[in-house]
Amino acid sequence: MARSATRLHIPKDATDARLAIDEREVPLTNLRKIFWPGLGLTKGDLIQYYADVAPVLLPHIHDRAMVMKRYPHGIAGDFFFMKRAPHARPAWIEICRITHSSGNVIDFPMIQDLSSLLWVINLGCIDLNQWYATCDDVDRPDYVHFDLDPGEGAGFDRVLETARVVRGALEGLKLPSFVKTTGSRGLHVYVPIVRGPVQKDVWSFAKALAVELAARHASLMTAEYRVARRPRGRVLVDYNQNAWGRTLASIYSVRPRPRATVSTPVTWEEIDAGITIEDFRVDNVPSRVGKLGDLWAPLLHPRGRVELRRYLGGTEK
Repeated sequence: MARSATRLHIPKDATDARLAIDEREVPLTNLRKIFWPGLGLTKGDLIQYYADVAPVLLPHIHDRAMVMKRYPHGIAGDFFFMKRAPHARPAWIEICRITHSSGNVIDFPMIQDLSSLLWVINLGCIDLNQWYATCDDVDRPDYVHFDLDPGEGAGFDRVLETARVVRGALEGLKLPSFVKTTGSRGLHVYVPIVRGPVQKDVWSFAKALAVELAARHASLMTAEYRVARRPRGRVLVDYNQNAWGRTLASIYSVRPRPRATVSTPVTWEEIDAGITIEDFRVDNVPSRVGKLGDLWAPLLHPRGRVELRRYLGGTEK
């Protein structure tokens, strides 16, 4: 049985394994199953990646409900969403119980430590999709974000340009911003806020800013959520992902893409210099983190967060 160490090693020559982590036994299965046929990466390789980045990943998803998107046969197979934590689960998997407007009460799993992280990834979850607010108050998020998604005919260069416009607008409002790749096609821009406004008010702020920017830069971006009505060659400034119950791929999430790309925090200087989604992958993100640390560490602290209430209603108060 493997034991936790400074770097946890996932067995490469075994189909199944049981790891001893902090006095818990974590079963891992089908480790040699190919998850990326084009790269030869296995489920074990995916689990090893998450074990390697766990120290910087775990603080960002702690105490947040997790929506599981399971790929039991890798990126080439079918996937399905799973919100409720399986009944057959270890006793140490913590639950976040959320009541929905429909009256449904859903017990979401939370990823609180390395053992629960590896347990969730072993279910075939390639990326991690966490709730916006922590479990103690699921209607009051601690950030607002903008999902910059290139539409048909829009290259990634236009996504970079859109990100710079969004950053400039936020700077004009004296709002700090952090950026990461989505690992898929676009960028995520986050603004850390003091908890207080409910999710609907956070959504309203994001919508107002997105609509205003789309009107000012109509040849570059759009805030039109309906696909059929989006103009070609524009970047969607997606504010709707701030709605209650929505999720985005978390920081350091691997994405089910051909190159095994990762949603990775980057600097605004890197945005200015030019990057690509494919620059950040399972094979190089752990070493990048080892060199640069967690570029989004400021999002974990109260200092530097802004009072969004001052900006609600369309103008700063």
